[in-house]
Amino acid sequence: MKIKLKKQNQDGVVRIETGGNIKEVVINEDLLNPKNESISVCYRGKNSSGIVYFSPVEIEKIYNTIKNRIHLIKGFKQLNTIKTKQ
Repeated sequence: MKIKLKKQNQDGVVRIETGGNIKEVVINEDLLNPKNESISVCYRGKNSSGIVYFSPVEIEKIYNTIKNRIHLIKGFKQLNTIKTKQ
């Protein structure tokens, strides 16, 4: 995963590039306040780490943008893990 961003500071605009491997994707549900739901993508790189938060609306926009082109991505694997009590 690569992240490129621009940040405004007192000297002007600073461009920052970082990246890493996605370690975890967390879906935060809130049954009482559905507007507070979010999807968190946690990543860790060699010199950086962080969490990127998305609202359900943002994830839906991303999905709608790529759904017709997902077949163009080579090597895509979807992993589903199910935890069961034993």
